[in-house]
Amino acid sequence: MNASKLLVCGVNLVVRKMANQATPVQDITLNGDEFNIKTSTTFKTTEIKFKLGEEFEEHTADGRTVKTIITQDGNKLIQSQKGDGDKVKDSVLTREFNGDDMKMVLTVDDIVCTRCYKKIE
Repeated sequence: MNASKLLVCGVNLVVRKMANQATPVQDITLNGDEFNIKTSTTFKTTEIKFKLGEEFEEHTADGRTVKTIITQDGNKLIQSQKGDGDKVKDSVLTREFNGDDMKMVLTVDDIVCTRCYKKIE
């Protein structure tokens, strides 16, 4: 991930540098109709619980508060984050699952960052 591109989101320099060095682990589980995504790094751990199509308030790892809706389209989870419009921009995280691989693409305005994950047991 090119964390310098996170400047467009209003993420400060220290957080951008930490994000660029992080090797996150995402643990995604489904219990009934509730998903849980836990993202862990050596710097921070965040966790969101949600049901598909239901809006919730999310406090992101970079300190933003957004309204989030996550939907599913085939093998993709699409996480739409809505900011307040002035200081917090809208963003979309698309997680695409293919076998033991997950590709996560973050889009803000015309900036696109991609991070690839491998399944671990």
